[in-house]
Amino acid sequence: MKKLIYIIPLLLFCSVGYAQQLPQYSQYILNRYLTNPASAGVDDYFVAQTNYRNQWAGIKDAPSTYILSANGPLKNQNMGIGGYLFSDVTGPTRRNGINFSYAYHVKLNDDLKLSMALNAGILQYTIDFTEITFDNENDQVRSQMPESQIFPDAGFSFYLYADNYYFGASSPQLLQNQLDFERSLKDPTGRLVNHYFITGGYKYEIDSDFDVEPSFLLKYVSPLPLQYEFSARGIYKDMAWLGLSYRKSDAIVLLAGYTLQDNITFGYAYDIIQSGIREYSTGTHEIMLSIKFNRPQETD
Repeated sequence: MKKLIYIIPLLLFCSVGYAQQLPQYSQYILNRYLTNPASAGVDDYFVAQTNYRNQWAGIKDAPSTYILSANGPLKNQNMGIGGYLFSDVTGPTRRNGINFSYAYHVKLNDDLKLSMALNAGILQYTIDFTEITFDNENDQVRSQMPESQIFPDAGFSFYLYADNYYFGASSPQLLQNQLDFERSLKDPTGRLVNHYFITGGYKYEIDSDFDVEPSFLLKYVSPLPLQYEFSARGIYKDMAWLGLSYRKSDAIVLLAGYTLQDNITFGYAYDIIQSGIREYSTGTHEIMLSIKFNRPQETD
């Protein structure tokens, strides 16, 4: 029973990513909204994206995450709106969330704009005790049914951007709610903590057909060390790309994608695990589908 008391908080807090309580995904470069809601409305069209991540393939009950998001501008109002929902499952634990954001854009000069955003939503944490097997029949928890807790969530972000570069920071989980499953376990408590994300990127035009886009993502969750990820992708005619990422002490990521008819984009990422888990897993797979709506037609 004592082992269970320590394992449950560990699953809840560390099931997705070593240094964060929120879902991790490798194609952050293709969906900046998920790490920074202030990017809503940067483009002149709405975009809907879905990601599915199968982490640590080959390990039973390893994390799997589904994310659906949408964001875009409010016409002629210097504003952007967006939202996302996610479901993250690891063994007997599940985390669901829904979040909405509002962003306001300010023009700093002819090239540079600043967006600031507030976001709010709901998080649900669930433990399904029916999926837990005990070595000792006497080690029984008081509840044999799934138990859930629901909390409000809020965050703030800013996003500085021009035509060929961007830089931003965000902080979700500002409310730092307390988890407490005392109805079923003696003392498995824990607190949701602040997350701090910093992102940036630059798009270099090599010639009329080729571009190179380096980017980075920094993540900090106290008291863990700073985690960083550096990425770069080569883009051909804004249509097809290949890329590579390095995530500190975790994985080397291979990226590929293709855009069909300027509106539908497919993306794939494969994480080559660099941590000790590589002895038990064949890697992590992530797929992405993006659809753009009301995109202005290009004219010659």
